[in-house]
Amino acid sequence: MSNTLEITGVAHIGIRVHDLDRARAFYEQLGFQFVIGPVGPEPVAILSHPAGVEINLILNAASRKTDNILMDVPVKHPGYTHVALSIADIEGALASLAAAGVSVTGGPIDFPGGARAIFVRDPDRNVIELNQPAAK
Repeated sequence: MSNTLEITGVAHIGIRVHDLDRARAFYEQLGFQFVIGPVGPEPVAILSHPAGVEINLILNAASRKTDNILMDVPVKHPGYTHVALSIADIEGALASLAAAGVSVTGGPIDFPGGARAIFVRDPDRNVIELNQPAAK
């Protein structure tokens, strides 16, 4: 008997935010579409991307002006630091982000093997990597 858990994919990504309207506007610039929310005890707003990626905006951050404890302080804490979303074209993404007024906070970075990445932050300083895989 195998003890391997059969994972079939990622169901959603939970991102803690302070203000739904600000966060929603940002993620809609990345192509996400509002589905429902706020719902539940946390509460949560659900956004979906045509590529099949779903995010849950968890609406209980105390303040929007604090540092990201996992990325912005000298002492490194364990935890998730960012989500990496696959994209087809870094140059096209840079142009789209600039047109939408979204600042690139890191990159472009060229990885061994040909992959490239840029980084952006949402209004609550959560990090999103936009990753163009190496050409096959």
